[in-house]
Amino acid sequence: MARTPAPFAPFEWMIAWRYLRAKRAEGGVSVMTWISLVGITLAVFALIATLAVRSGFRAEFVDTILGANAHVTVYNAGEVDAQSGRIDRTIQDYEAMAERVRAVPGVTRAAPLIKGQVMASARDRNAGVQVFGIAPDDLRSIPRVADPETSRGDIASFAQGIAIGSGVAQELGVGIGDRIKLISPNGVKTAFGTSPRINAYDVVYIFSAGRYDIDRVRVYLPFDEAQSFFNREGRADELEVMVSEPENVDELALPLLRAAGERGQVWTWQDASGSFLRALEVEDNVMFIILSILVLIAAMNITSGLIMLVKNKGRDIGILRTMGLTEGSVLRVFFICGAFTGLIGTAMGVVLGCLFALYIDPIFSLVNVMMGGQVWDPSIRGIYHLPAKLQFGDVMSAVSLSLALSFVVTIFPARRAARMNPVEALRYE
Repeated sequence: MARTPAPFAPFEWMIAWRYLRAKRAEGGVSVMTWISLVGITLAVFALIATLAVRSGFRAEFVDTILGANAHVTVYNAGEVDAQSGRIDRTIQDYEAMAERVRAVPGVTRAAPLIKGQVMASARDRNAGVQVFGIAPDDLRSIPRVADPETSRGDIASFAQGIAIGSGVAQELGVGIGDRIKLISPNGVKTAFGTSPRINAYDVVYIFSAGRYDIDRVRVYLPFDEAQSFFNREGRADELEVMVSEPENVDELALPLLRAAGERGQVWTWQDASGSFLRALEVEDNVMFIILSILVLIAAMNITSGLIMLVKNKGRDIGILRTMGLTEGSVLRVFFICGAFTGLIGTAMGVVLGCLFALYIDPIFSLVNVMMGGQVWDPSIRGIYHLPAKLQFGDVMSAVSLSLALSFVVTIFPARRAARMNPVEALRYE
């Protein structure tokens, strides 16, 4: 009794491999195979490259937020000052409030801040800046600002001068050791009204936080000096709070409110940037869908090639069927032809996509040189370079999508070949 061969037997692989290597004189099947292979490769490459840039941009954006800004800002609700009639939001007992906030589990730092917007001037240049008054020890604990690899000067000398962003330094044309003036319209109060306050400070530290909108406007003053400059003696504007798990900051909102007191209010980094992150997520989903359609179109080339292959190999199919080859074996032969093309194309696309993500900096530098520079404008995009972050989940998503589509579109022409009537195939031979 004849034994039925197991699925995907060696002879099925041999026949499929022979068909994949068909010569041009046999119908140009090899050309269609190459077109399908290149299409799948480029589609998978584009998908992985886009997912890597998407992940890198989000990671860089979040890292610059968490590395240079407060994870949570604690401030007081407005209260009308009985003497001036103005709404006062300053914190009188900021040291006591900071101690209570530091006691909340998950809080790593709580620093009182003074904030104000002034005009900075150096020689004949002027720039609007945002001043942060902060204690020297607290400044050294801000990762993106205290990074020695991206900064200039000595952060230990901060108490004797001023720290400015690299964009401010470029705008004013100053370096370490130069002096800049800060001009505040709400300065010294006299009998004739309020006169502007103008103080000069030595630039002792220049930092680069990695975000254009931060480096372009931010300036740090020692906390005591900022209190005097902005008429905040004995008060602070807010508390800058850092937590151990910024992604779960919403869970600390209620404990921080309780620690802040009756007038306390909190504002998290997700409140400030949540809309932008949600927009990024929507854009990511749309891009994935669009590129999935691109992969589908590339996979359809496999169908075209297999239909042509089945048509050209009708006589072979008829002969093989009369020799005892089952419908299942014929289906698997042509399925191997299509699936093998999709598999090799996917593998090549993964390699190209991963290489692109790993070497994106030199690739982008080459593109920048070829385009004459200024391809990436940090004033528009916020960050200084095009980031890419290769994640295993993104690569597997691209691989799964490509292989699934390649296998599915292969089934239909393979079934057509399997159901071909051998008598009809050999009638005119």
